[in-house]
Amino acid sequence: MQLLVNIDVADLAIATDFYCRALGLTVGRRFGATAVELVGAPSPIYLLAKPAGGAATPGGTARDYARHWTPVHLDFVVDDLEAAVERARAAGAAVEQEITHHAWGDLALFADPFGHGFCLLAFRGRGYDELL
Repeated sequence: MQLLVNIDVADLAIATDFYCRALGLTVGRRFGATAVELVGAPSPIYLLAKPAGGAATPGGTARDYARHWTPVHLDFVVDDLEAAVERARAAGAAVEQEITHHAWGDLALFADPFGHGFCLLAFRGRGYDELL
């Protein structure tokens, strides 16, 4: 099984620049004016141009790119959390929680320019197995 990550964005150019600068991803392929494939993570990330206000599903609610909460978000595991936090901040990520320390590692919370939350984390020791 393969996992593909799709992220709706209102502006493909801004999103591509943000994710490449914030996370060190690179453009794999471009699909015209509607999608960009980013590579450099274990799964490819597809940025999909979807205008604000457009229906997210047939007859569904309209897309809103203000900061929003969703029960699904992306965690990016990094080796140097402090450097990754600074890179994300410099690229325009909104810091929602500075680095916190846990038994399994360290974590910082962000939002991208389109309101999508994501985390940067660095494991320590046995990672989540430290909780067992």
